[in-house]
Amino acid sequence: MAHAKDRVFPHRRSADHGQPGPAHHPIVIVGAGPVGLVAALDLASKGHRTVVIDKKSNLSDGSRAICWAKRSLEIMDRLGAGQALLDKGITWKTGKVFFDTRQVYEFDLLPEAGHRMPAFINLQQYYFEHYGVEAAQQTGLIDLRWQEEVSGLTMTGDGVLLDIATPEGPYRLLADWVIAADGARSTLRRLMGLEFEGRVFQDQFLICDIKMKMDRPVERWFWFDPPFNRGRSALLHKQADDVWRLDFQVGNEADRDEEVRPENAARRVRSMLGEDIDFTFEWISLYRFQSRRLQRFRHGRVLFAGDAAHQVSPFGARGGNSGVQDADNLVWKLDLVIKGQAPDGLLDSYDAERAYAADENLLHTTRSTDFIAPKSAASRMFRDGVLALAETEPFARRLVNSGRLSVATSYDQSPLNGMDGFARGEAGAVRPGAAALDAPLDGGWLLQQIGGGFAGVWFSRERHVPEEVARGQAGLAQREVPVKALVVSQETACARYGAAGAPAYYLFRPDQHVAARWHGFDQGAVEAALDRAIAKS
Repeated sequence: MAHAKDRVFPHRRSADHGQPGPAHHPIVIVGAGPVGLVAALDLASKGHRTVVIDKKSNLSDGSRAICWAKRSLEIMDRLGAGQALLDKGITWKTGKVFFDTRQVYEFDLLPEAGHRMPAFINLQQYYFEHYGVEAAQQTGLIDLRWQEEVSGLTMTGDGVLLDIATPEGPYRLLADWVIAADGARSTLRRLMGLEFEGRVFQDQFLICDIKMKMDRPVERWFWFDPPFNRGRSALLHKQADDVWRLDFQVGNEADRDEEVRPENAARRVRSMLGEDIDFTFEWISLYRFQSRRLQRFRHGRVLFAGDAAHQVSPFGARGGNSGVQDADNLVWKLDLVIKGQAPDGLLDSYDAERAYAADENLLHTTRSTDFIAPKSAASRMFRDGVLALAETEPFARRLVNSGRLSVATSYDQSPLNGMDGFARGEAGAVRPGAAALDAPLDGGWLLQQIGGGFAGVWFSRERHVPEEVARGQAGLAQREVPVKALVVSQETACARYGAAGAPAYYLFRPDQHVAARWHGFDQGAVEAALDRAIAKS
């Protein structure tokens, strides 16, 4: 089999081509990158057929996104591809920060045990896409159409009419719903006349992916003002297949054409790693930071996700991961609306929650960029002072910002959140709106048991389940939107959910975020929270 990065997908004439009128499909996804593939896989897991259109004939060029966060891995695990990513990726959780030649401090992203997925893996984006395509082909529900591009879009009263350009000529599709996951240069965004709002940073950064054998710990190393890149920053990560990501800040005035010349990039690589290293280039690229998003992610029956909806700087690994979480948030809502089990207004919460997440990511990445590339002498003095203090003073380490690494957004102000029956400050940090925390169970894992639908979990150290809880859970399982019943007594899980002393009941959404929680069980309160979570109240 060809290497993932060399896979070529031929164009195949679809049955829709040459039809006298537009072919109808309930869901069309534009873009077969990570976000589009996750959306298609999640929809397939809920029984929906999709058409996925991509103008490329191959997977992403270069490694692009490489850091996949714990939450993204948990989502992919639910969709059947998590283990493949884990097996191929480079697992890491330790980061080290250097100022000049001195190590300032190091951090551990997942200090506690008892999680199925690690804090991060490093894996080239083309591998993420490769495993996504493999999983998609196994579903029998995902029609991947390569070398096809949307050339026109018309909103109709109850759908979207798409003009499709192909190597064999055009054809038309009529979709009930369209997911726009076609990246930073989104064709759909352009066709709809939509503009980003936000900032474009002037500093430039050079990416060099090199293949070499190197005996170095699997850690994230970040330098401020190193001798090999004076006055600027640099980053080093290991990827799969002995590929290493090197990132150099090169400044606003750097000549793009000169920086990406292999002989010039090689001088930077050798200045970082030594003159005698033996390496080959896998990918060289130059970029500027962008912190921008659409004002709205939902435009009628067109739903924007990933880079098509928002763009952030790469420090903190918030680009690809936030796109995966967009798809995770969107699909369960679209599923319930299509099935008639929730009102159309539920999809407005996709915009509310993921725009909030985008703003959170934009805030973090903008702050990271301003710390990494100060815009004034005063800002640089502050940054360098913080770095000097951080060597000896733990409080200063909280101020060092080499990229706040991606974690799942907690939708604290979501209109879907139900009651929080816990007292303020009470043990158990998994409040309504937050993503579930995994925990080991007998022979498995909590998130695997919760699955991809609504779930109600009775956490109690007592293995005996009160009769009213068992009866109530049985009733909830019979609703039109059923709630899976689980009982968990394992110590670690109970402790993480604030049930080490007294029992607790949690209602989880299909994206495994908490909808509501209580001490004790009240079926009426749970049903009210469920109605709120699907926008029926």
